[in-house]
Amino acid sequence: AFGLAKSARAMVLVPCCQAELARLLNAGKALSLRRTPLAELWRHPLHTREVGSQLSNVLRCLYLEAWGYQVTVTELVGWEHSMKNELIIARHTGQMRRSAAMRMRELLAQFGLESLLQGRYRLPAQEPSHMLASAGATGSTIPMDA
Repeated sequence: AFGLAKSARAMVLVPCCQAELARLLNAGKALSLRRTPLAELWRHPLHTREVGSQLSNVLRCLYLEAWGYQVTVTELVGWEHSMKNELIIARHTGQMRRSAAMRMRELLAQFGLESLLQGRYRLPAQEPSHMLASAGATGSTIPMDA
């Protein structure tokens, strides 16, 4: 969030704090188990933590792409040293990716986490109807990929 707020040209991130999503997954577990067999991925506490961690990192990448960053994910240290070893490298291109935003929305919906779109994962205004209205009215819509 800080890098986006400052319009950073580049960011190097070592993700942490993935426990937030694990807590949210756990809170909606009963409803999710009734709704989708994918909830089996986080039915057990150990799996909830791991799925929450992986989902956090994937959402971070999609979020950065939606806001106009080219993202590379690589290994920080070998798996033998740490299970939490992702390094996310983001370079601002200015090309906001609607497809990344759509995939992020779909993932959040699949996991029952849509509420995060109102806070942590607030996306740029890029719905097709908004884009058409903006382009017709002002001609100042930011170009985004399909």
